[in-house]
Amino acid sequence: MTTIHGTATETRPVPGPGRWLALGVLVLAVLLVAVDATVLGLATPFLSEDLRPTGTQLLWIGDIYSFVIAGLLVSMGSLGDRIGRKKLLLTGAVAFGGISVLNAYASSPEMMILARALLGVAGATLMPATLALIRNIFHDPKERSLAIGIWGAMASAGAAVGPVVGGFLLEHFWWGSVFLINLPVMAVLVLVGARMLPESRNPAPGPWDMTSVLLSLVGVVGLVYAVKEAAAHGPGWDAVVAGVAGAVALHRFVRRQLTLPAPLLDMRLFHHRGFSGAVLADLLTILGLSGLVFFLSQFLQLVQGRGPLEAGLAELPAAVGAVAAGLIAGTVARRYSVRAVVAGGLAAIGLALAVLTVLSRSTGYPLLGAVLLIVGVGAGFSFTVTADVILSSVPKEQAGSASAVSETAYELGAALGIALLGSVVTGVYRGFPAPAGVPADAVSAAHESLGGAVEVAAGLPGASGPALMAVAQDAFVDGLRLASGVGAAVLLATSAAAWFLLRGQKLEESVEH
Repeated sequence: MTTIHGTATETRPVPGPGRWLALGVLVLAVLLVAVDATVLGLATPFLSEDLRPTGTQLLWIGDIYSFVIAGLLVSMGSLGDRIGRKKLLLTGAVAFGGISVLNAYASSPEMMILARALLGVAGATLMPATLALIRNIFHDPKERSLAIGIWGAMASAGAAVGPVVGGFLLEHFWWGSVFLINLPVMAVLVLVGARMLPESRNPAPGPWDMTSVLLSLVGVVGLVYAVKEAAAHGPGWDAVVAGVAGAVALHRFVRRQLTLPAPLLDMRLFHHRGFSGAVLADLLTILGLSGLVFFLSQFLQLVQGRGPLEAGLAELPAAVGAVAAGLIAGTVARRYSVRAVVAGGLAAIGLALAVLTVLSRSTGYPLLGAVLLIVGVGAGFSFTVTADVILSSVPKEQAGSASAVSETAYELGAALGIALLGSVVTGVYRGFPAPAGVPADAVSAAHESLGGAVEVAAGLPGASGPALMAVAQDAFVDGLRLASGVGAAVLLATSAAAWFLLRGQKLEESVEH
């Protein structure tokens, strides 16, 4: 990763074919993270039945990974400055593979939460290095736009391949097997990356400031925890204390960066309107989308009765749309305008989410498939162009910092989205009335999660089981409809903001020398 000072970055020139082979290695790292993020949603119903987490523990399993990544990205980007991006990327890949085994064999909710947190530490080493290396390997802006499009398309392909492969594994093996698919990808990444990737580091880095590392971690995790707890249980003392501690830590982090001669993050990056607008658009877009993604697999399986493989295949249109749009996004943005492509993509996602406010247990697949395709196309256009804007807004010397900020916004948006929209779904779901004749302890277990309701209903005699399932499924769908409405409002508002913030923003045309 590069630093934010005036020193140049050491990046060995990469010959023609070598650039694209190096890109192939980088997108394997993206694939590793994308597959892991998507298979968790698919495995959630099985994991719930086996580990029996409470509703709160289930949310923690879903979002602790994003919390830790968001808190450590800037720090890991800075560490890459010192030991080299290639070295950090390959070390992180090995750790990611090893910790995936720990996830697979977790035997309790607490162990699963710890394993997800450790996986977040490893994930934080992979994420910023990929984009920063793309910025330094590809000097031609049009080539770089295509490279970013391929990078984004691979992330979308991973999001699609994960559920399909995961669905196949879940139908033939136990739920832990979905985490073991990381191992062959990691092995290829390390073996090929060791030969093909150019090393890149700052020849004169400043010291790695541990105080800044701790402040950024405490600040991000504290704030996100506070939002999550307040959304789920109201503003209790623990949420208030965590929120205040997080805000104080982030305030001190910013003040410290402004005074350090070699800060972890150059706060002056945010003075660039295009950079700030693109980062804000990414954060809010992911916030609006992530709750839907997290709960859609549960809807397809536990409400509509699809098997894991069928549910994975049902989500493919989103990836198809994202891959197609991502590959042409740079060309379209140069022909029309950056703000038209980004704002248009976000508006399309918002309108598609608005359609889901009429969702019901019996909604047919043609409507769901069309919504997913539109969401994919909109995301493919907007995310690819905002990534290009973020990287081209800053000099190569600051590509590492820019990448870390971009990925932090993405992960923070995902964590906040699951926390806020997930809490909306959970809050509505827990309010469903119990059918007559169902024991109180069974009702309590069913209120924890929809997976718990499925398990409880299966053990009830007579008509009590189907009656409990019906009210639980209706309540879950009610929560999903409300969360979709909130997500739609967020996306449409973000589209309007992007139209103004990205005014006059253009993608680069000239080749760097």
